[in-house]
Amino acid sequence: MTQSVSLPLWAFVLILLFAVVTFASHFLFPSVRWFFRKRAERVIAKLNTRLQRPIEPFKLARRYDMIQRLIYDPDITQAIVDYAAEENVPENVAFEKARSYAREIVPSFSATAYFGVGTRLAEWLSTSLYRIRLGAFDREGLSKLDPNATVIFVMNHRSNMDYVLVTYLAARAGALSYAVGEWARVWPLSGVIRMMGAYFIRRRSRGALYRRVLARYVQMATAGGVSQAVFPEGRLSVTGATAEPKLGLLNYIVSDFSPDGRDVIFVPVALNYDRVLEDRFLIKANKTGVRRFRPPFSQVASVTIRHMWARVTGRFHKFGTAAVSFGTPLNLAAFLDGRRGDFTDEVARELMSRIRDVIPVLSVPLVSRVVLLEGPISREALIARVAQLKEALVARGIPAPRRGAETVVKEAVADLLARGVLSESAGLISVNAGEEDLLAYYAGSIAHHFDAPAAQISAVAE
Repeated sequence: MTQSVSLPLWAFVLILLFAVVTFASHFLFPSVRWFFRKRAERVIAKLNTRLQRPIEPFKLARRYDMIQRLIYDPDITQAIVDYAAEENVPENVAFEKARSYAREIVPSFSATAYFGVGTRLAEWLSTSLYRIRLGAFDREGLSKLDPNATVIFVMNHRSNMDYVLVTYLAARAGALSYAVGEWARVWPLSGVIRMMGAYFIRRRSRGALYRRVLARYVQMATAGGVSQAVFPEGRLSVTGATAEPKLGLLNYIVSDFSPDGRDVIFVPVALNYDRVLEDRFLIKANKTGVRRFRPPFSQVASVTIRHMWARVTGRFHKFGTAAVSFGTPLNLAAFLDGRRGDFTDEVARELMSRIRDVIPVLSVPLVSRVVLLEGPISREALIARVAQLKEALVARGIPAPRRGAETVVKEAVADLLARGVLSESAGLISVNAGEEDLLAYYAGSIAHHFDAPAAQISAVAE
């Protein structure tokens, strides 16, 4: 027992390495995990005391556990069996495919990343780029929402800034879970987005197995009370106007809803901007029909460098106003009371109607509409027309610019002149050749307020 044993150096190093790994896995790693777990629990407990809607246990579950729960769900098990039979593959192959989908979809939420970094970054970015304005907002009504219900914010999709802006404005309410498209599935962005609680979706996938895995995750999150943010249009608007809703995610929620379970409350959210950062790319996509528009890296780098230089030299001015309005919430149990069957289409159309009703009217869209419709116009006539339209909007309860018509025209025209969209000559303001599409894009965001029957009657009365 006390005799010496000679070993090659490589064998001794290998044994030592195995010993270190064994010690770490049995003693060190569990202790480290316990330490960070307890620390995270203290952080979450402190956060929950100041959030209107505390972070749900479902959202705090370990990602591995959530994946296991998802792939062993009875509906997914049946979907795996069906897929294996349809594709003529072994069930274990179908199971691994379902597991890969679950890994792709399920987030790994971090309260520290969301509230410590994400919301602060969202606040800085939102307030540094725009003047933030809150339009229609029933504070009392929203504060009375059932605290045990699942709240789903349903929004129009104008810009990728939508994610940032709503995250900032909803930071005190709780943590939102977004459905994010394939554009964000790139390293290291994908990891950051997962830590923010977002889940990835393949908008172009039509496979039954993938759709079932995604549907069950959304349904489980909804049943677990996770606050979510959904864009019914699916994609960014390329015309400025709201598009017809797509029923995918909404159908997953509505079809699984039971009056005996947790209630679901949809909160319509309407966004609008004086300047959408991607406006010219979206207009180009609308013209060409190619939705996968990706600006060259050199162009992105050039714009970023110019922007940072303008900030450093103090020559940067904000991109106007970004406004958010909250519409009348839709209680799903009350809406479906006494009905039978699939009413997803009715729910979607009602939500989009409520969103359109409260889309804010901002300076640039309003001036764009007047210039497009009336052609070359003097500054005085433009101010008078904007004042007239503002008065009509306020009378109908539509969120309109709060500042005077003269200020509205001054700032909007200055911005559009600086961008080369408008020109002012001989006392007349007119649109430059080739820039009509840009004005139409911004005017399109508020056109429904004026083209609706009620608006037409008001215009005739004037």
